[in-house]
Amino acid sequence: MQDITLAYYAAAAGAIALLFALATLASILKESMGTPRMKEISEAVQEGAMAYLNRQYKTLIPFTIIVAILLAVALPMLDPRVQGIPLTVSFLVGAICSAIAGYIGMNSTTKSNARTAEAARSHGLGKALNVSFRAGAVMGLSVAGLGLLGVSVLFILYHDAVVINSFAFGASAIAFFARVGGGIYTKAADVGADLVGKVEAGIPEDDPRNPATIADNVGDNVGDTAGMGADLFESYAATTIAAMIIGNSIFGLKGSLFPLVVGAIGIIASIIGTFFVRTGEGGNPQAALNVGLWGTNVMTAVGVYFLAISTFGSNEGFGIFLAVAAGLIVNVAIGALTEYYTANNKKPCMRIAEASKTGPATNIIAGLAVGMESVFLPMIFFAGAIWFSFWAASFVNPAHAIYGIAMAAMGMLSTAGIVVAMDSFGPVADNAGGIAEMAELPPEVRKKTDKLDAVGNTTAAIAKGFAIGSAALTALALFQAFADEVARNPKLQHLLQGGHLVMNLNNPQVLIGLLIGASVPFLVGASTMRAVGDAAFAMINEVRRQFREIPGIMEGKGKPDYASCVSIATGAAISKMIFPGLVAVGMPILVGFGLGALSLAGYLTGLTATGVLMALFLANAGGAWDNAKKWIEEGNLGGKKVNGEPNPIHQAAVIGDTVGDPCKDTSGPAMNPLIKVAGTVSLIIGSVLIR
Repeated sequence: MQDITLAYYAAAAGAIALLFALATLASILKESMGTPRMKEISEAVQEGAMAYLNRQYKTLIPFTIIVAILLAVALPMLDPRVQGIPLTVSFLVGAICSAIAGYIGMNSTTKSNARTAEAARSHGLGKALNVSFRAGAVMGLSVAGLGLLGVSVLFILYHDAVVINSFAFGASAIAFFARVGGGIYTKAADVGADLVGKVEAGIPEDDPRNPATIADNVGDNVGDTAGMGADLFESYAATTIAAMIIGNSIFGLKGSLFPLVVGAIGIIASIIGTFFVRTGEGGNPQAALNVGLWGTNVMTAVGVYFLAISTFGSNEGFGIFLAVAAGLIVNVAIGALTEYYTANNKKPCMRIAEASKTGPATNIIAGLAVGMESVFLPMIFFAGAIWFSFWAASFVNPAHAIYGIAMAAMGMLSTAGIVVAMDSFGPVADNAGGIAEMAELPPEVRKKTDKLDAVGNTTAAIAKGFAIGSAALTALALFQAFADEVARNPKLQHLLQGGHLVMNLNNPQVLIGLLIGASVPFLVGASTMRAVGDAAFAMINEVRRQFREIPGIMEGKGKPDYASCVSIATGAAISKMIFPGLVAVGMPILVGFGLGALSLAGYLTGLTATGVLMALFLANAGGAWDNAKKWIEEGNLGGKKVNGEPNPIHQAAVIGDTVGDPCKDTSGPAMNPLIKVAGTVSLIIGSVLIR
């Protein structure tokens, strides 16, 4: 295991994932797009999505250049030991790989929506699932493939995981802006479309008379595809590098190479797992997706078992295998808990729906209660995984225990390919339903796409739980890597006890950092929530204006101005993502250089604890509100209309869902990259802190 050749195998696995993703995309593009109207709508969605993505990345170019210059010049000036050029190269490669993954995934999902609708129309549910899931698989395997390929190639070049840790920072920076910007975009469009279209005008979702409907469909892609993909790309890169740094400090080269090969096993298992996702016309799409996920987890576990035994010996290898298995188990457990609290056929969502009988206020109260309750059990599982992986890795030598936590995180992220595929298939199915509505396809087509969309909502919630869990474990791995960097800093030796950084809660420096860190998620959450509100206000006014001023729009004779709504959402997302981005990157630097290494350690602790809690609460509350509304729309509690009039129970649920939209798709998801950006920034500056 001491041979660097294994890094070449990991790079090859990443390249295979990319080639498989591109071959899958080529096969999807051979499918029919249906009628000319379906093709027209699909191309409008794709044009809007790519325009947003291009504008977002252009906005980030100056930021990227400034950071690259600082890494190349400023850090070496503070400490001559810092290798500025490798840091800069790694940062740029991380940012570019994250952007490429976004482009590939966005192209795949936006070009597959009409093809999914046509598959549902011409062939049935099984074919529609096949097309939409393959589109998601392109995104999932691009994320995992580019992440593993990038880290492996840089390690081959520089032979030092510490030197390439800025790859994770490059991924983090792009991911935060992609997650926040995409979340603002999608929810501004969604809120505007729902409140004016559904509640005020009483027209169906995705009705072509609604000017915000194209922007809404674009938003599904920029939020749930580009945003989630960038989020998990960042987790994948940061976890791999943190595990390599910790592994090298404990085991030497084999400790650095082991996480890379674990990632390679996960990628191969994910590729094979995509072939397990199949269903017939009367089948259960959720069950088909679960088979793919479980199959991938089992194959990964088997492969890692033999790898760990051959690398570390039977005793220690078995302990490290158990740590990786703990990550895989947490992955499934968090998914199951998220499904319980957010699925429309479970008691929590039904309770919210029942609460809608007495109006939107009781609906919102019930949703808040579900969100708060949903935090407890996942945190118990996180704590259990941390304890178990720490214990398992200390079988032979207690000093090796911290490697267990890093490998639990690596185990969880190793199956990112299949998890992102399950998440990204959802926007494709949602868009397919919108195209079926706007192209006036037969009602049975919309029923099939709605069945996929309902499953997509659940898989999206599961992926959000996965993203939160991976962020938590990634943050812990990054924290330990940061502590190792501080221990190597010659200016901070006075902070060490027994050669390690020790946090004493009686030390005011630690407490100050902890309190600041605990408050930052609320600041970022508030700024992103306000951004959605401001953007939605502009969207609502524009939709109302068009309903009022365009002759014949409600009769289907006047053509809505879709482009103006797309422009409003794009402008708001780009402008409103700047402040939270500066907070995410700037606060660790201010705390580290202003208050010192112990305060920064406290900051990371407070930020991680509060950020994970906030992410779970907001994501699950929003998901439960959404699916409570969908449960009513299935015909329960009177459905959408009673005696031809809008059902007030459904209207109350729509308002609750609208409140939940920025929770689950903007402010909640923003917590994940927030805590990881702090970890990657701290890891970079840990070796140059002066106190």
